[in-house]
Amino acid sequence: MAFCSSCGSEVAADLKFCQSCGGAMDAGGGAPAAAPGAAAPAADAGNDNLMGALAYLLIPAVLFLILEPYKNNKFIRFHSFQCIFYCLASFAINITFAILGGILSVVGIGFLFAMLMPFVSLALFVVWLILVFKAFQGEEYRLPVIGDLAAKQV
Repeated sequence: MAFCSSCGSEVAADLKFCQSCGGAMDAGGGAPAAAPGAAAPAADAGNDNLMGALAYLLIPAVLFLILEPYKNNKFIRFHSFQCIFYCLASFAINITFAILGGILSVVGIGFLFAMLMPFVSLALFVVWLILVFKAFQGEEYRLPVIGDLAAKQV
């Protein structure tokens, strides 16, 4: 007995066409490309890496959590959740600096926060670039607190 290379059903070794799907059998009687009931082959790892990197854009991150082929992929889900949590943390840091700068401007030292804000924003951007790069390489790079939260959500 042999297996059809098209549908995976068991066929006699001497047949030229599959009795189930009508697909042509190769000269060796058909290789067992997929046993009946076997799972589909895994998705392309390069595609997962690209989708993981794209998950660091906020809108795709949310879409990847609800769209069917991506919401079942743990790698893409992890990076989507980490992106969402990172964006929330970045927003909180920016708001905190703005509030503290406003409060301390009354005392006359609010300019310190105004001078530090570009460096804080640059640091947040560099961390974001590192996250995108690591995801594109296929790594599940975890930020200290945010990465653990994202891993729990997956």
